[in-house]
Amino acid sequence: MSIGKEKIAKNIANESKATISQAKNLLDAFLSLVITKSKVKSVKLSGFGTFSTKKTPKRIGRNPKTLDSYIIPELNKLNLRTSQKLKEKLN
Repeated sequence: MSIGKEKIAKNIANESKATISQAKNLLDAFLSLVITKSKVKSVKLSGFGTFSTKKTPKRIGRNPKTLDSYIIPELNKLNLRTSQKLKEKLN
């Protein structure tokens, strides 16, 4: 199941009695903060998890249709390591 930012903003608005536009702004600000701060160091949310960036090494990719090889450059990815409390709530 996939959930978009629109549905998350609606849920925030319903739970907090804020307007949908305020909830969207809050969600965008939160995501922006997590992304920018995790580039420098880890961002830990107690009871939820830790966001950090991870570099993937450059590697060889292959188009399965044409079998052409190409190089995939190294990339920075946002990584979430969930907390033990969250894992316990889910299981």
